[in-house]
Amino acid sequence: MSNSQDLFRLRTFFPMTRMLALCLCLIACAASAFAASPNRQVLIRDITSVEGVRNNMLVGYGLVAGLNRTGDSQQTYFTVQTLANAMQRMGVLIAPGMVEVKNVAAVFITANLPPFARPGAQLDITVSSVGDAKSLVGGVLLMSALHGPDGQVYAEAQGPLVMGGYTAGNSSNGKEVNSTTVGIVPNGGIVERDTAVDLHGFKSVSLLLRNPDFTTAKEIADAVNQNFHKTVASALDSTRVDVSVADSGSPSVPDLISRVQNLALEVHTPAKIVVNERNGTIVLGGDVKLTPVSVIHGNLSIQVVTSYDVAAVPLNGAGNDEKGKDRHGDRLQPLLVPETNLSVNDGPAQTMRLDDGANVEELVSGLHAIGTSARDVVAILQAIKAEGGLQAELEVQ
Repeated sequence: MSNSQDLFRLRTFFPMTRMLALCLCLIACAASAFAASPNRQVLIRDITSVEGVRNNMLVGYGLVAGLNRTGDSQQTYFTVQTLANAMQRMGVLIAPGMVEVKNVAAVFITANLPPFARPGAQLDITVSSVGDAKSLVGGVLLMSALHGPDGQVYAEAQGPLVMGGYTAGNSSNGKEVNSTTVGIVPNGGIVERDTAVDLHGFKSVSLLLRNPDFTTAKEIADAVNQNFHKTVASALDSTRVDVSVADSGSPSVPDLISRVQNLALEVHTPAKIVVNERNGTIVLGGDVKLTPVSVIHGNLSIQVVTSYDVAAVPLNGAGNDEKGKDRHGDRLQPLLVPETNLSVNDGPAQTMRLDDGANVEELVSGLHAIGTSARDVVAILQAIKAEGGLQAELEVQ
């Protein structure tokens, strides 16, 4: 009976072993295939925009009223003048020099006008203080016109402000969270002018790449032509791909744009490193390669520390006795005497070696291993680029 059980266990064990080995082999093949293909599938709508279909910036100037004595001061003359002009339009004549504007603040108003905006559509607007107002909390924006780049009025704005911060206490003992001089008015703008683009007059749809690249532009054109089974798209340069409306046979331009934007293709990520020296931020592309290079890095720190000791000095400059008084019996004057110490610490040099074809992960791991900081990495990357060992574009911001 035991022999039968052992035979059954063996028959069960070997198929499970072979299945486990097959699964491990498939996982390894999938991992290697994923590592060998750094490209990624994206939709055309995520990497392009349609020429002529874009937002437009609007700006205006107005007043925020209802503040709790946190508005502009009397010295902010343009606020006083604006308030006087607004009151005059309402039939009230006042002298600007006699106006107290502590509850009023002059502001700039900004908004984005989306494409195909129709009259009556609502916009979110941002309100920013212009003068020396302490806070816009609790204020209400009075009706103001929003102008486009051409000087025309495209929207009107009004409404209570929503703030993302607050202040408590006074200048000597208080707390401030976020900014209290910038707020938003949700749906506070109303479109007054039709800015919709007439798509029916388009003879071709131009796709503009957000990241210019000749290879990506060509692959977009190839993907569109393959989907339509004929030549309807062509890449003009690294930033523009034109799609013919007449040759596509689409019933309308929106149908053509929707069909093209939902096509998927592989995007080749450029080898690029972005470095910000001001805050030490470094972003490295995954396909950045390096030629054989050695990095020698050492830490040098210089520290200057000044301490103050208390010394007793006679008031009249005479000597003093053992009782802490000078010969004339006058008391001594305490005086702070600075004492400066200089220390220099030169750490031992650390060495890192990268072989041919090293990638970003190996570079970052090696730099961390030798104890480099973010700002040290910036200098090392610039030196490697100057030496010719970095096969990527280095952008320093």
